[in-house]
Amino acid sequence: MKPVSREHPLKHYIWGAGCDGWNMVDQPGLSVKLEKMPPHTSEEMHYHGKARQFFFILKGRATFDTEEGAVEVTAGEGLEIPPLLRHRIINDTEEDLEFILSSQPSTAGDRVNISNENI
Repeated sequence: MKPVSREHPLKHYIWGAGCDGWNMVDQPGLSVKLEKMPPHTSEEMHYHGKARQFFFILKGRATFDTEEGAVEVTAGEGLEIPPLLRHRIINDTEEDLEFILSSQPSTAGDRVNISNENI
């Protein structure tokens, strides 16, 4: 067993328009990531068939666009996303957004992207 950190993650990856991610736990039953989104970035609308997710905001303000409406979450707050809920995270601010993302089970192979026409 070894501690993990941004400097020593299991894996670092780039996603979206210059967003960073660091895998901290990467097991079939549980995924924990640290992610950073630069200003004015977002992910595609999507859902997960099995995974339940919890986003905990460390820095900045996130807007979650869901089929149930928009929710703003600020540093020190978290939001649970149940399976099958269409959602995306948006950073529409002038500062970086950093958050911890836990998924149970892992989202590997469990993501369905949705085109804007189907929202």
